[in-house]
Amino acid sequence: MNPITLEWLQKAEGDFITAGRELRARKFPNYDAVCFHSQQSVEKFLKAFLQENKQTIPRTHILADLLTLCAKIDPTFYTIQQDVNVIEGYATQFRYPGNFAERIDARQAYKIVRALRGFILSRFSEPTDLIL
Repeated sequence: MNPITLEWLQKAEGDFITAGRELRARKFPNYDAVCFHSQQSVEKFLKAFLQENKQTIPRTHILADLLTLCAKIDPTFYTIQQDVNVIEGYATQFRYPGNFAERIDARQAYKIVRALRGFILSRFSEPTDLIL
């Protein structure tokens, strides 16, 4: 596996773990952070897929753009479009005053990232469970 791909996967996994840990926090859970790290994890998993397929990684945080690039390599990526659209908003929706994520938002974000993580990792030719 490409060493840069591995770094993207490790960073994506770090965000995934952080989101899950924060969701399970018994005292003072930060649901905003669950949503943010869930979105960040998906972004990095998409970039890892692009990296492994020798694509230039665009300096963007727009998941729809990354998904389109991934779908050019593997058209099955279009099947996750709806989940990508939902989690896209979690990057900024709760970052500013006036709007806080609730537990239901955090649970939905984590459910989506868990599903997208599995989908994307299953598209790698090398096993990824041994490197994370």
